[in-house]
Amino acid sequence: MAPARDHRTPDDLPAAVLWDMDGTLIDSEPHWMVAETELVEAHGGVWTRDDSVSMIGSSMDVAAARLRERGVALSTAQIADALNTSVAAAIAAGVPWQPGARELVEALAAAGVPQALVTSSYRVLAEPFAQAVGLFDVVVAGDDVTRPKPDPEPYLTAAARLGVDPRACVALEDSVSGLASAVASGAHVVAVQLIAPVDPPAGVSRTTTLRGVTVADLARVASGQLLDRRAA
Repeated sequence: MAPARDHRTPDDLPAAVLWDMDGTLIDSEPHWMVAETELVEAHGGVWTRDDSVSMIGSSMDVAAARLRERGVALSTAQIADALNTSVAAAIAAGVPWQPGARELVEALAAAGVPQALVTSSYRVLAEPFAQAVGLFDVVVAGDDVTRPKPDPEPYLTAAARLGVDPRACVALEDSVSGLASAVASGAHVVAVQLIAPVDPPAGVSRTTTLRGVTVADLARVASGQLLDRRAA
């Protein structure tokens, strides 16, 4: 059962926490890798794990263009439908939470911190996940914006819908394009280095896992302190 929610946000907590979904909250990247590989191979091409890793955090337009380069003779809409259908079916078997992610989402909700899901995935994937969790106040999906990550529009949109200043928010991201988007929005940013290697700019906090990250840790990030939880 989800914890009771207290919507009062004390001054020492972030105005909101803005979450990337794929790779950060849930371990869905392997499902995307399988979907991409199967689609390319069905059109006679070759797709490697490195190809998939290089696409983490990309918008669907960018992903579709890369897949067409490998021989997928489909429109962006058709590619999106094929990938989303495959990934949705895989996730339906059970939400693959990243270690510590669910606990942190629930702790933030219990502390009254508003939360937004800010993802490059389309709403057809983001909305069922958000509804299942039941703790996100806002969902900004890849097909909700005109300028997807790495543009700051997704994070600025989430902050605007929450009615908060993005500079008082904490954003958590795991990809290069996502980090660029979050940093450009003015939010305090935590790079969650799980699958794809990232080299975040100065001023970005880092962790290799969400396990053990607390509401107090994110409060310190929101105050301008840097968090460094990289494994030795």
